[in-house]
Amino acid sequence: MSVRPDDQSLPGFNVNTIGLEPAGATPIEDEDLDGLIPDFVATRADLNQVEFENIAKALVWAQRQARSLGAERILDFGFMLTLHRRMFGDVWTWAGTLRRRVTNIGVQPSLITAQSRLLLDDATFWHTQGVFGPDELAARIHCRLVSIHPFRNGNGRCTRLMADLYPTSIGAEPFPWGSANLDVDGSGRATYIAALIKAARLDDYVDLIKFARGATSARRSSS
Repeated sequence: MSVRPDDQSLPGFNVNTIGLEPAGATPIEDEDLDGLIPDFVATRADLNQVEFENIAKALVWAQRQARSLGAERILDFGFMLTLHRRMFGDVWTWAGTLRRRVTNIGVQPSLITAQSRLLLDDATFWHTQGVFGPDELAARIHCRLVSIHPFRNGNGRCTRLMADLYPTSIGAEPFPWGSANLDVDGSGRATYIAALIKAARLDDYVDLIKFARGATSARRSSS
């Protein structure tokens, strides 16, 4: 993890200094920032960097787990919690714990566990019975989980990785997600959000799969 080379005093990092979340994202609240682990984080860029480093480390572990455990063992509620903790546990004390407050996206906190388990049970059934092809099944995992919004923050990143681990677990290619950086505002994120909303509201996954597979003009600005 990155560290600052000196002990200079840093400005306070709070909801007023963090800057705006990208469109459609869950805002970070003061109570979330109380769980920030690195004491040098002073800007959104600092936060993005430490989260990126944490996720990059978690990705190696997650891909190895998907290949060794197989689909049915990664389509699991406990695995999802562990994945979120692996992705964000160097940055946030609450990584891997379920959301407890009502947010702008997602079900009531009291329903998170039941609805997450139901989705993962559905996904296991779809996999074992061959109900959907790998791309549609992965897209459904992401859309349903991000609609539930299990965590305080990092839901999009965690549920996209959950979706990607399914094809990885069966020897297929994960999504490039439109070759776009979905963590910042831009045409790629706008196309992604529109496709996600269409899938959630109409049970129509064509645009989301097309975007996720890279059949758009969006280009990656960062990873």
